[in-house]
Amino acid sequence: MTNWLTACELEKAPTVLVTVASVEGSGPRETGAKMLVTAHTQIDTIGGGHLELRACEIAREMLVAPADDNPPRRLERFALGPSLGQCCGGVVYLAFERIARQARENFDALRERMQQQEDCWRLVALDDATPPAVFDRAGRCLSGQIAQVPLELNYERPCHVMRDRAGHRWLIDPCRAYRPHLILFGAGHVGTAIVRALADLPCQVTWVDEREDLFPATVPANVQIEATDTPEYVADNAPPGATFLVLTHSHALDQRLSEHILRRPSHDWFGLIGSRTKRMQFEHRLAERGIPKQRLTEMVCPIGVPGITGKTPAVIAASVVAQLLQVWEAAERATQLDAQPKTVTRMIASA
Repeated sequence: MTNWLTACELEKAPTVLVTVASVEGSGPRETGAKMLVTAHTQIDTIGGGHLELRACEIAREMLVAPADDNPPRRLERFALGPSLGQCCGGVVYLAFERIARQARENFDALRERMQQQEDCWRLVALDDATPPAVFDRAGRCLSGQIAQVPLELNYERPCHVMRDRAGHRWLIDPCRAYRPHLILFGAGHVGTAIVRALADLPCQVTWVDEREDLFPATVPANVQIEATDTPEYVADNAPPGATFLVLTHSHALDQRLSEHILRRPSHDWFGLIGSRTKRMQFEHRLAERGIPKQRLTEMVCPIGVPGITGKTPAVIAASVVAQLLQVWEAAERATQLDAQPKTVTRMIASA
């Protein structure tokens, strides 16, 4: 779960949510990037530098200004040139939202939706105090009340600003659940180091082991523990497109899990910890059990970025997480190329 969204639940002080609403040219962060600003702290980042400093100043001005003279939302334009001392060269539009306590239910709905691996989107009025709302992809209102707002919606489009027929501006903020889903078998030193390294990255992790006592008392928000005597069942029933890492305490269990993963109808990315000798042994044994040669060539073993040879758990974790990011970003690029634009024109009404 993103830090800003977790902080929305925990933070009791008045806050302002800053969102990169749109970018023209080059910018330090992508549209939809967010940070939460309080009087004394900030959570997450919109890219750092003078842009972020100026955004924090504006947010804190909103926090202390009298309510009568202080609109709850603003949209500000920033040219990333000499005036801000940044060399990106583009133009960034930032949306500022003062978060009222009663509006936090929107973030509860958003958090619940993302934990369920379901996409949704936020609709935020920028020119008045209309409470924001959260919708699912079908246009059903999950939280908030917005009535009679005609907009042409393209869900595949990143975060952006639109005007309705009356000329009022709206922030259209798609909030997509993390696509990468790692099924990690093994709660030993390396598995623990990998989970720790993935804590702040955009992914969901299912962490599997038979030994329940090995799991830490608390885990990152993007991690779900699966303590089970039948880890093969988890492998068989994982969703298509999942990513697998096998690094258990037992070579025999590693082999059983490898067989189950390689028999899946979807050719998901699969990494197995071990040496080249272990790979050769497993290839021979799995071939004897009927795993096709082509599928065996897709098994990644050893794991990690080539050229990193350190054996400490933290070094292995850094190498493996870098490799996973390469795999996930390549999959995201392929998905974007295949995606067909889906434009829906509808009248959004409150539930």
